Amino acid sequence: MREFIKVMKALSDPNRVKMIKLLQHRVLCVCEIKEALGLAQSTASKHLKLLEDAGLITFSKDGLWVNYRLADGSHSPYVSNLLGNLRHWLEDDPDIAKLVEHLPQVNRETICGG
Repeated sequence: MREFIKVMKALSDPNRVKMIKLLQHRVLCVCEIKEALGLAQSTASKHLKLLEDAGLITFSKDGLWVNYRLADGSHSPYVSNLLGNLRHWLEDDPDIAKLVEHLPQVNRETICGG
């Protein structure tokens, strides 16, 4: 039950759900996520750490960039099922639609000077 509760707690915050919805569209770095959501970098990083600890996202380093992506769900049936359902859930939510519409303008080279 502990793993289930950890996943559910990670998804209990609107900003973390928005991060998951953004990561459904492409790999993002923390500066792109903070820009898209209007968060401080430290706040975005804390949210990302909770999502990572719950097994919902993974990251890889590419030079100076840390790239976040959705986990494949292979380590947890809870993660697998929730990520699968979240692909369809909230698609008609106005806040999510606005974020996704704005996503093409969110560019790490412009934001972070890479």
